[in-house]
Amino acid sequence: MLIATFNVENMFNRTKAMNGATWAEGKPALEAHQALNTLFEKAVYSSADKTLMLALLKASGLLKSDEGPLMRLRKIRGQLIKRPRTGEPEIVASGRTSWIGWVELKTEPVNEVATQNTARVIATLNADVLGVMEAEDRTTLRLFNEQVLGETSIDHLLFNAYHHVMLVDGNDDRGIDVGLLTRRDYPVLSIRSHVHDADAQGLIFSRDCAEYQLGLPSGKRLWVLLNHFKSKGYGEQAANNAKRKRQAARVREIYDAHLAEGDEWLVMMGDLNEVPGNAPLNPLLREGSSLRDVAGHPQYDNGGRPGTHGNCTASGKFDYILLSPGLFDKVKAAGVERRGMWGGTNGTLWPHFKEVTRAEEAASDHAAVWVELDI
Repeated sequence: MLIATFNVENMFNRTKAMNGATWAEGKPALEAHQALNTLFEKAVYSSADKTLMLALLKASGLLKSDEGPLMRLRKIRGQLIKRPRTGEPEIVASGRTSWIGWVELKTEPVNEVATQNTARVIATLNADVLGVMEAEDRTTLRLFNEQVLGETSIDHLLFNAYHHVMLVDGNDDRGIDVGLLTRRDYPVLSIRSHVHDADAQGLIFSRDCAEYQLGLPSGKRLWVLLNHFKSKGYGEQAANNAKRKRQAARVREIYDAHLAEGDEWLVMMGDLNEVPGNAPLNPLLREGSSLRDVAGHPQYDNGGRPGTHGNCTASGKFDYILLSPGLFDKVKAAGVERRGMWGGTNGTLWPHFKEVTRAEEAASDHAAVWVELDI
């Protein structure tokens, strides 16, 4: 049985703010999007709140129109802003109850070749169970599976599309969620979502910790926990670190609860946006945790580079497959698939598919991680 995880950021559409040549280009828009929607949720808007809203709307190109270059203002009921023909715009809403609306990030189609290379990576892996990060929604994932994956050839053999395609919408306003694709012999028996899990600081998961119970041909059961932790890309570093640690701690609680219930075969995988040695991952990798990283298995082949993101240095190890002890002992082989990535400024850091001729055509800036289990 082969299991893989892959950040499929170039599937069909992509948030325009995340589709620039560098992450820094879209960072101000992503931060403004988050800040505005947080302000909008306040029960009462103070003068300072309104001043900040106007500044953020201006910076986003929304001061004089509901349509900006990277975002749009959605208004369902009531009025947020007054835009007179003469004079300055002003926030006229008094608080959350006086209007209904939000700002949303615009999307645009990604490079068609990049989408095809995303399918090429997945077809090359040919996993029985595939966890994906940054999928838009179940419909998009289903169509990608049927119309792109199902038309992809590897070594002149047509790839068989997955039989089971599942995705539960998460908490990310950008519409980037975690999803699961499995072969016919690995049906989804049950699903648990944790989008509403919260603590004293608020919601825990940036997207979700989606739990899937899968049936195996042997009749046994496998639990898969999919995650995409808080990004390093924007926001305060200390707050981001704290958020990821809260997420790791909650996943650890979920994992331990499974062990207490007698479940022995568990996989926790995804893009954790953190390197192994840093404190945010302590609940998963230390502090008495029995989870084991496949990257530490003797059969793991890292292709000469320890990371999974960007240039795949040690500081870019963000993607993980963590196994319960019962599964770790059954690892036959494991490794990374980087041929869909570009690899450095000139694409020379590692071999890639001949169809990846420039950075814009890369399937992702993440490698896929895979493990083969003897179960």
